[in-house]
Amino acid sequence: MTERKHKSGFVNIVGNPNVGKSTLMNRLVGERISIITSKAQTTRHRIMGIVNTDDMQIVYSDTPGVLQPNYKLQQSMLNFSQSALGDADVLLYVTDVIEKIDKNASFLERVKRTDTPVLLLINKIDQTNQKDLEDLTARWKEILPAAEIIPVAALSNFHIDYVKQRIEALVPESPPYFEKDALTDKPARFFVTEIIREKILLYYQQEIPYAVEVVVEMFEEEAELIRIKSLIIVERDSQKGIVIGHRGQALKKVGTMARKDIERFFGKKVFLEMYVKVEKDWRNRDNILRAFGYQLE
Repeated sequence: MTERKHKSGFVNIVGNPNVGKSTLMNRLVGERISIITSKAQTTRHRIMGIVNTDDMQIVYSDTPGVLQPNYKLQQSMLNFSQSALGDADVLLYVTDVIEKIDKNASFLERVKRTDTPVLLLINKIDQTNQKDLEDLTARWKEILPAAEIIPVAALSNFHIDYVKQRIEALVPESPPYFEKDALTDKPARFFVTEIIREKILLYYQQEIPYAVEVVVEMFEEEAELIRIKSLIIVERDSQKGIVIGHRGQALKKVGTMARKDIERFFGKKVFLEMYVKVEKDWRNRDNILRAFGYQLE
C-alpha cells in the first residue's frame, strides 16, 4: 500500500468587517482562537490556528476586516490583510448575504489578480432565501470568475465540513511548518490580551473599545494557578475614568468576566490584576504601535 505524502499549507481568511471571519476561523480550527464580538475591528492582528493530523498540517490565518484606514492603527490592520494575499496556499474570501457586493472594490481587484486558489464563502445564508442566494452567487461569479463559491452558515456549522474537504484537497504536499502539537503561533500572553479586549468591546460603548490596547506585564504559571498582571492602555484621561468606572466597579466587572474566560481557556485558576494607563494618541504613534506588534510598513 502506498504511503500518503504529508501535506501542509497556509489558508488565509480575508474579507470585510463583520462577515463572520472569526467565527469561521474558530469552526475550522475547532478552538476559540479568534475573539468574536458584533463590533467591527475586533481582530487587529493576523491570528494563526494550526490543525494537525498524521499526514496533514493546515495553518489557518484570521485577518482584520478590510477597511479604509483613518489612523495608523487601521493602516497596520490593512497591512495584515493585504499581506495575507501574498503568502497563502488557499485564500478564503468571506462575504455574507447582507453586505454590499462592491464594498472595497480595490481589495477585491487584488483578490481577482491572485494566482492562489480562492474559495469564496457566502456566509449567513440562513438570513436569506434560495432565489436571492442564487442571484447573489451569480453576481459574485461575475466579479470573481476563478473562485469556487460555497454558501455557508458558520454560526450553525452548515457546510463547514465541505469547506474543510476542499481546503484539504487544495493544500500542497509539504513537510509541516510548525511542531505537530502546536495549536497557534501566538504565545499564551496574546490570548489573555485578546480575551480582556473582547470583554472591553462587549462592556463599553462608542469610542472606548477602539481607543484601548491591552498589555500583559506578568504571566506566571504555577501548578494550579496562573498569576497575571495586565495594563489597559487608553488615549485620554476621560477614557481612563470611564474604563475604571465609579469606585472601580466597571473595571472590576470586566476583570471578573475576563478571568472566567481565561480560566476556561487555560483550564486553571487565574489571579488577574488589571490597571489603566493613559498613553496619549497611541493609535497614531509609530513607536507605540510597533511595541504592540503592529506592522507599519
